[in-house]
Amino acid sequence: MVSNNLEINNLHASVILDDETEKGILNGVDLTIKPGEIHAIMGPNGSGKSTLAYSLAGHPKYNITSGSISLAGTDLTNETPDVRSRAGLFLSMQSPAEVDGISMINFLRTARQAHNNETGEKLVLTSFMKEVGQAYSDLEIDDSFKSRSVNVGFSGGEKKRHEILQMKLLKPKFIILDEVDSGLDVDALRIISREVLSYAKENNAGLLIITHYNRILEEITPDFVHVFAEGKIKKSGDKEFAKELEKTGYDNWVNN
Repeated sequence: MVSNNLEINNLHASVILDDETEKGILNGVDLTIKPGEIHAIMGPNGSGKSTLAYSLAGHPKYNITSGSISLAGTDLTNETPDVRSRAGLFLSMQSPAEVDGISMINFLRTARQAHNNETGEKLVLTSFMKEVGQAYSDLEIDDSFKSRSVNVGFSGGEKKRHEILQMKLLKPKFIILDEVDSGLDVDALRIISREVLSYAKENNAGLLIITHYNRILEEITPDFVHVFAEGKIKKSGDKEFAKELEKTGYDNWVNN
């Protein structure tokens, strides 16, 4: 029987530097996320947390040197980002890119159409616009942002809200949040956490939260918390482990 899990097996990866040399970052990551489960990864700066996120999403600057990534039995290790996205992976980036000259609404429509092309579903514009309008309302974003260039002139919180808006429209099976709480005020964190948790519950989606702090985990309670250091998971625990890590720090897990 084929599982519906996201499986990360003995994953090793390196980042491709500006001079085209590679620096190894991930050193054997093993993690299984089942549908509906919430996992959190915490760890010091430079430990490889974001490298894990980008490697899962297929970012071209990160090279998987060994190990595998599979979703619902399909090997995604060597697939392009668009294939991984259509398979059901979604990454909310720590620093979303700005795209001048392309309106947010056209960007959203193009992304949704690309997903629909895989399933053969026709994009009905009136239904899509209604869905977009509801998503903007849910995330408490002003409608004027639809006509603005993608992320250009947006605040950090506005960019992060639009990342979650994309999530709602693309309907992934597994969601990776790479420090989505970074730079958010209390209200934005509450709204984003509410919408992510609501979507995950309604769609039985797996969730991987990468964060430095416990505050988002007070909004979205994890089933499992993993401390990440030196490119791999050093120890796992329950939600109380996150509070322990925030109090004691990560020194015990570096060079250990």
